[in-house]
Amino acid sequence: MTNYFSSEFKLGILGGGQLGKMMLYETRKFDIHTLVLDPSSEAPARMACNSFEEGDLMDFDTVVNFGRKADVLTFEIEAVNVEALEQLQTEGIKVFPAPETLRKIQDKGVQKEFYLKNDIPTASFQRFQSKTELTSAIEKGYLSLPFVWKATTGGYDGKGVAVIKKMEALNAISDTPCIAEDLIPFKNELAVIVARNPSGEVKTYPVVEMEFHPEANQVEYVICPARIDPSVAEKARALAKKVSEAFEHVGLLAVEMFQTRDDEVLVNEVAPRPHNSGHYSIEASYTNQFEQHIRAILDLPLGDTGSKVGGVMVNLVGDENYTGNVIYENISKIMGMKAVTPHIYGKKVTRPFRKMGHVTIVNEDLAEARKIAEEVKDSIRVISE
Repeated sequence: MTNYFSSEFKLGILGGGQLGKMMLYETRKFDIHTLVLDPSSEAPARMACNSFEEGDLMDFDTVVNFGRKADVLTFEIEAVNVEALEQLQTEGIKVFPAPETLRKIQDKGVQKEFYLKNDIPTASFQRFQSKTELTSAIEKGYLSLPFVWKATTGGYDGKGVAVIKKMEALNAISDTPCIAEDLIPFKNELAVIVARNPSGEVKTYPVVEMEFHPEANQVEYVICPARIDPSVAEKARALAKKVSEAFEHVGLLAVEMFQTRDDEVLVNEVAPRPHNSGHYSIEASYTNQFEQHIRAILDLPLGDTGSKVGGVMVNLVGDENYTGNVIYENISKIMGMKAVTPHIYGKKVTRPFRKMGHVTIVNEDLAEARKIAEEVKDSIRVISE
């Protein structure tokens, strides 16, 4: 077995945002040498890696030249040059998750068609190449309102997604290839994180429940365990495992789902990396998602995915009325509350709805944790000078 610890081994990470930064908590714990590539000179991960390079993640040569310095390469963001990853793989550099997995996930239209081919339940959808094509389908009666519009590429943190209830809403969407999905009447939005290593060992985390901000379309609260019937939780974990096996991914796969009104579970979309829905695990799980990702891509034994205690995660996003150098108003107040842990991502500038950090609340009583989470949300404000 390769000696990863306190050795010459090098792990390359494409992307130096908050997910990369939190991954580095774990590589530092294990003394694994890390290289990070990010387009921003002020990337949050810069402070914690062994070597940092500034560069475009979509540029073929930049990614190939960076990847050649690593023994294993991973990523914390899907917007990377897949052709470069394929080239590195042909040169013998291990890339996890694999480029072929990323190809199936990067484009939401391709991703949805993959579910159909693999008999994975998902909302019905249609693909369109442009806004004109989409509008024409509505006018000819091939597509009816309401529906969920999603740009097939480039969407993140609520961007590139819109619920279209009236024709006027089409004015706000971009002219880009897209999908139109049936609007599912659901009870809950759920997520399951699956870990898989090259040896084929697979583990799932408990099902989490996600509560969304209605305006920003971003997750506001993540609650673990989800407040659902055990039979639904079992169904969700089994479905997540099926999705993982279909993609044959290595590393982490976050599977977002809808629990329908009749308790069926449908896959919404996936992310092949650590995910916002797993941040609670840093404080609440035996093995947090970032350590698990490192274990998985290095083909080490997977850790225990069970929870030590109930957890609720609150996203800290920029106040919609502020842009500029960030101030975390009332942070000392929330730090005085029981079992409250803030994580600050290291972004110096805030803007409306930008993810700036998160707060985890742990409690043996999940209802109490959720109540404290509400107090946290009402107390702390991410504003600017």
